[in-house]
Amino acid sequence: MFADIHGTYDFLNHFLSMGRDHAWRRRTARLLGLASHERVLDLCAGTGDLALELASHEPALVVAADFTPEMLVKSVQKAGAAGRTIRHAVADALALPFADASFDALTVAFGIRNVADLDAGLRELARVLRPGGRAGILEFSRSRRRFSRGLHAVYCGAVLPVIGRLVSGHRTAYSYLPASIDEFPEREELASRMIAAGFSTVEITPMNFDLVTLHLGVIASSDRASSAAPSIAAHEATAQ
Repeated sequence: MFADIHGTYDFLNHFLSMGRDHAWRRRTARLLGLASHERVLDLCAGTGDLALELASHEPALVVAADFTPEMLVKSVQKAGAAGRTIRHAVADALALPFADASFDALTVAFGIRNVADLDAGLRELARVLRPGGRAGILEFSRSRRRFSRGLHAVYCGAVLPVIGRLVSGHRTAYSYLPASIDEFPEREELASRMIAAGFSTVEITPMNFDLVTLHLGVIASSDRASSAAPSIAAHEATAQ
């Protein structure tokens, strides 16, 4: 499916989000707090928008990995046009081709709900992070605000599939999107499953009137692994 829509993917992402997806990725990269010596993985990287944002913070290494080669071809082209050094890898999120503790940080933007086995995928994220490493998981969520929830239901149920089908030419891809959001775990459940997968703390930050959520998880550092209790913190929803 993603191979079929790769040509119109960027345009529809920006158009259907009214350009807000740029701000969500910028905020994710900022909250990840990258340092110049760090190695960062962008998983389910798609056409590389978040990888480019991560590279703008000039860490030591940025790797963009995705299951769909056609998507990564677009990412390679965009990185070259922007003059950014990004390494690319075709990779399955359930069996990442990286050694344990390979990265200081990683991100997954709007891709974790596409992983066939969520818990196995979360364990892979934890495995490739070093002690003290951070994971930023950016994903759509079901709003708890009545007005936002109702507006979102109409948009995803009636508007988005029609526009997506007309532009992409794919009959089902943009019907899959709202269905996958509805089937995805609530934010607290995702945070709990991150803790079960090996993260020691998870901060939940809603964005865009509660319709998008960033889960920022941290792997326990070696000197705290045996003593610190797992914790989940939730922030108030913001419009950013």
